[in-house]
Amino acid sequence: MSATAVSLPAGSLHFWQTTVGKKAIMAITGFILFGFIVGHLLGNLQIFLPPEKINHYSATLKSLPALLWGARITLLLAVGLHIWSSFQLWLLQRDARPIKYVKKANLNSTYASRTMLWSGPIILAFLIFHLLHFTFGTVHPGGPFDEHNVYNNVVTGFQVWPVSLFYIVAMIMLCYHLYHGLWSMFQSLGFSHPVYTPWLQRFAKLVAILIAAGNISIPVAVLAGFIKPV
Repeated sequence: MSATAVSLPAGSLHFWQTTVGKKAIMAITGFILFGFIVGHLLGNLQIFLPPEKINHYSATLKSLPALLWGARITLLLAVGLHIWSSFQLWLLQRDARPIKYVKKANLNSTYASRTMLWSGPIILAFLIFHLLHFTFGTVHPGGPFDEHNVYNNVVTGFQVWPVSLFYIVAMIMLCYHLYHGLWSMFQSLGFSHPVYTPWLQRFAKLVAILIAAGNISIPVAVLAGFIKPV
């Protein structure tokens, strides 16, 4: 019995077409999005300061259109490539196991990893709503939208409890997504070792929880009456 080896022409596969390339793209774009999430959170936490702070922060960003739109385009590309690489990897995993297990075992996976496929679309839906809610003001059930008064937009927006509840649920999903994504990013970029991988996993969990808690603190503070419109 003989086996015939099929060899592909050199250069027939580009780096981004390989599994390693797709994982690298997902890791790099994930890092870009993570940096944006951290920066966005630090800006949003100014809601706990006097109103003029966050309003001035927003006005400063709008006064730099080249920087603002450059960041938006970069983020849009990062989101698109992140979704594309995630979907491609899912297809590869599905094709590798065309016959489903009779009983699925999750012995070596975490809840965060098992929810990555559907937490991603939830976060994407949240992102679209978030832009319509606070960036463009086309969907703002809390009352009139004033592009010059970010403080009041945030407070009146979160005073509508179904909106706050949706934000809180989305942030919990983001927590799971970040937790799995962060330590997977370290692995994809080659930072994997039996000694320090568990520490990287704990670090990823801590960072994800802190980011989610910081974001959730804003609608909770509004609903509790600690932050009021002016």
